[in-house]
Amino acid sequence: MLVRDIMITPAVAVFPETTLREAYRMLGEKGIRHLPVLEGTRLVGVVTDRDLRLATSSLAASPLPPDSPVAAVMSRDPMTADAADPVEDAARVMRDRKIGCLPVMDDDRLIGIITGLDLLDALMRMTGVDKPSGRLEVRLPDRPGELARLTAFMSHRGLDIHSILTYPDGPEAVRTVLRIGTIDSHLVAQDLRRAEFEVLWPPGKPWA
Repeated sequence: MLVRDIMITPAVAVFPETTLREAYRMLGEKGIRHLPVLEGTRLVGVVTDRDLRLATSSLAASPLPPDSPVAAVMSRDPMTADAADPVEDAARVMRDRKIGCLPVMDDDRLIGIITGLDLLDALMRMTGVDKPSGRLEVRLPDRPGELARLTAFMSHRGLDIHSILTYPDGPEAVRTVLRIGTIDSHLVAQDLRRAEFEVLWPPGKPWA
């Protein structure tokens, strides 16, 4: 999945001279939290609802009047994404930089924006949790052929695999999380255990 698949387009933007009051009104009307700031067509910053609240709060050291321009509080030279970037790369950048959005650029033209919520939606789609499915978590030995053995097990039982996620579990094992085309994952887990797979989820007995 790429950034172009999840970005909001067109992005709602403001200009450096837009007032804090007007920017806050736009955020409320559009139900959004981030506004790219354009000087002509050039991206020069990003302003967030948090920036606006902090700048105008009576608790601020020097509160700004609502008619102040967003240029006074925007974050300059913001990080950006390309529409062809993988969503996991965008997520890593946002996590590393501790930022809540990435404007999406095509050369020097703003074409969209992605936020943390968009990445969460992407995660739901990539893992198949947004459709009826069952969850399985299996610890596999970290050696060739083990994942193929697991997927063959599902295929022989006529079960669709909606998604597979894997991550290391120590030096010699890999945790594998599957979303499969049945909500009765307990029965599948029982069959997996009989086939000598180490099933971590669901537990051996259904919850009471």
